[in-house]
Amino acid sequence: MMTGAKRKRSTVWRKIQAVRLEDIKAWCMRRLPILTWVPVYNWKENFVPDTVSGMMLAIQQVTQGLAFAVLSSVHPVFGLYGSFFPVIIYSIFGMGRHVATGTFALTSLISANAVERLVPSVRTNFTANNNSGILGLSEFEMQRIGVAAAVSFLGGIIQVLMFMLQLGSATFLLTEPVISAMTTGAATHVVTSQVKYLLGMKMPYISGPLAFFHIYAYVFENIRSVQLEALLLSLLSIVVLVLVKELNEKFHRNIKVVLPIDLLLIIATSIACYYADMEYVYGIEVVGNIPKGLPSPKAPSMSVLPEVVTEAFGVALVGYVASLALAQGSAKKFKYTVDDNQEFLAHGLSNVIPSFFFCIPSAAAMGRTALLYSTGAKTQVACLISCVLILVVIYTIGPLLYWLPMCVLASIIVVGLKGMLMQFRDLKKYWNVDKIDWSIWVSTYVFTICFAANVGLLYGVVCTIAIVIFRFPRAKTLNLKNMKEVEYKYKVEDNCESLKQVKIVSVNSPLVFLNARKFHADLLKIIQKDGMSSQCEQNTLLCSFSNGSCHGELVQPCHSDRHVLILDCSGLNFFDYTGVSVLLQIYVDCKNRYIDVLLAHCKGSLIKAMQYGGNLDSENPVFFESISSAIDAIPIHRNYSKFSEQSEL
Repeated sequence: MMTGAKRKRSTVWRKIQAVRLEDIKAWCMRRLPILTWVPVYNWKENFVPDTVSGMMLAIQQVTQGLAFAVLSSVHPVFGLYGSFFPVIIYSIFGMGRHVATGTFALTSLISANAVERLVPSVRTNFTANNNSGILGLSEFEMQRIGVAAAVSFLGGIIQVLMFMLQLGSATFLLTEPVISAMTTGAATHVVTSQVKYLLGMKMPYISGPLAFFHIYAYVFENIRSVQLEALLLSLLSIVVLVLVKELNEKFHRNIKVVLPIDLLLIIATSIACYYADMEYVYGIEVVGNIPKGLPSPKAPSMSVLPEVVTEAFGVALVGYVASLALAQGSAKKFKYTVDDNQEFLAHGLSNVIPSFFFCIPSAAAMGRTALLYSTGAKTQVACLISCVLILVVIYTIGPLLYWLPMCVLASIIVVGLKGMLMQFRDLKKYWNVDKIDWSIWVSTYVFTICFAANVGLLYGVVCTIAIVIFRFPRAKTLNLKNMKEVEYKYKVEDNCESLKQVKIVSVNSPLVFLNARKFHADLLKIIQKDGMSSQCEQNTLLCSFSNGSCHGELVQPCHSDRHVLILDCSGLNFFDYTGVSVLLQIYVDCKNRYIDVLLAHCKGSLIKAMQYGGNLDSENPVFFESISSAIDAIPIHRNYSKFSEQSEL
């Protein structure tokens, strides 16, 4: 026994000694992305746009922080903390350059279930000043944030465990229709939860299955208790917010700085409420006392953790899914890469560490990310600058928000969810591309409405897997690697030393979300294999299939040696929206790198779906009845010198 134990210890010691400094450095660079982008930050070109974006982001973080804290059934000041601490943590560990982490409507709604269940509300206003000795808030309010912080802590632990289990690679199960339907349904829930503030009604907290319908039933049963003043102020706020935001979006290319209507509305309504004494004259509910400064760290209550497991899983999954979709979208838009598994770590730590500072669960929000797009943010520095301004608000401006009407905060929440609610327009897209994806969207939305966001997400994933399992046996072949590559080489009439290549790849499997990434990777291998004779061509292809991120020196494409890729789609039996998106992405990437992509033997449904997706060349034909007709359509007259068929991969 001793000999075996000593042998094990010596083996472990040798492994420790084998670790080199370069390995430690590489691990740190991989797990701390801030070490990668800070040393190469271009202060001259990026600092000014990042500063402008950071200022605009701070305004939105403050307004949404206050609003989503109320949505989470805690005191509004905790929303300010939730707009500060998670942003710093994500900037260190996250890879999304345009991902604005902070308070999030969906995670706030989920945590509110635990808060209301464990610390039921006696009254819904925040003006009480029964000092508990911590932040000058009442014991009731501290108990509530204790539950919300516990949800954040446990949700973050779950995300970190998922990172350790390398579950980021399983995100391909989260298809775009499922994510779109889940977030739209959850946004509908959030709007419903704000009805009582918009109408100025006193309503008990309603949760559980079919709560969506019970809330509206309660509203219609008590329609006479609607507060007319709150309703009018809500309608006015919504009209002003929508109108100004639409104008900002329409003219954002002409004006560099958009009008901060959220902030202006808060200031205007707070002043009006103060001078008109609306709280006492009209009975309009206001935010109340906002304490100054940052709290001292305190560990969340561990005794509460077993009672918030359900909400913690919901926060972990829903927050990660929504945030990852935004990170991947920004990476695709601005040509960089995001590690799905690293995002688990970043968001997990963004929930765990801030929970010690009384923060509610956090995630990335679509509205804030869109704001970074429109204001020209370049890097995560914009988010860090917003943290500096939020700190100023916490220490100086916060107490001035006492008179802010709750109905105005509710209006800000509703209008801020416009982007998610507008995803209803995706139904037309899914109907034209794949009606099964359309049915998954509708059913996932219904499940989310009837139950909860995490239930809808689980249903969507299970439903998608079941449908794919049902469809795959009907395909001719399941092996994506079973491809034949035929290479045409012919000499250039005016330059016999130059060769033009035409590659023909036969796709013999369905193209759905399960194998879309593998299809992309296998196609890259086929194109690179013995096909590019010059270094210029190789670098061009390497860039075109890596989301535009090239490491090392970028060699410009050779315009004279234009390549052609022909995809034989005769074996592509069925596809879904993700598969069509991959084909369109391949087409656009190749076109940008001077590679012509032609598709042969396409079914009518595939042609219709790709044409509906757009980005296809309207001048030159893309779809052909056969491979020979595609070859004949190549618009350069040359003499073929070689025809060969290579073995299967």
